[in-house]
Amino acid sequence: MKVPSILAAAAIALAPMSVMAAGADDPFVPKPTKTTKDCKKGKVWNDKKKRCVKAQRSDLSDDILYQAVREYAYAGQYENAQIVLSAMSDQTDDRVLTYWGFTNRKMGNVDLGMSFYQQAIASNPDNLLVRSYMGQAFVESGDTYLAFLQLKEIRARGGAGTWPEQSLEAAIRSGQTYNY
Repeated sequence: MKVPSILAAAAIALAPMSVMAAGADDPFVPKPTKTTKDCKKGKVWNDKKKRCVKAQRSDLSDDILYQAVREYAYAGQYENAQIVLSAMSDQTDDRVLTYWGFTNRKMGNVDLGMSFYQQAIASNPDNLLVRSYMGQAFVESGDTYLAFLQLKEIRARGGAGTWPEQSLEAAIRSGQTYNY
């Protein structure tokens, strides 16, 4: 009888990690793949075709394209990330809006980036990643009070202990923001 209770406890303890790893607030740094190593001009590696393909003309799912966007954004290749973003089928998806905001902000288009962040929050108020990125934008502009309000929202929406909470809290404390 001890074994099932131990297994149940382990499953409960690990459940948030597996959900977090699969969601928009994936805490793991995207590993470079052939997309950022070999592909140019916003192309994405297609495992089936064994070559780089144009995202707009590919049969790749939005989930694969989203991973390519994250990878390009983390690598600082914001223009390439935007090329892939433009190929995603649902431009109103809060994940897409989040990365439109992120890439625009990192490219110096802060007002446009904030507009996308606001659209993403309107679409999904529980998107913790966009709240973290918006808060980090406030940190960059010197408005730590507004950043703190986003941190409060993240915590109120169940985000305590997640990467979005931890990264925003660290940004508020240090003034340093993140690239993904």
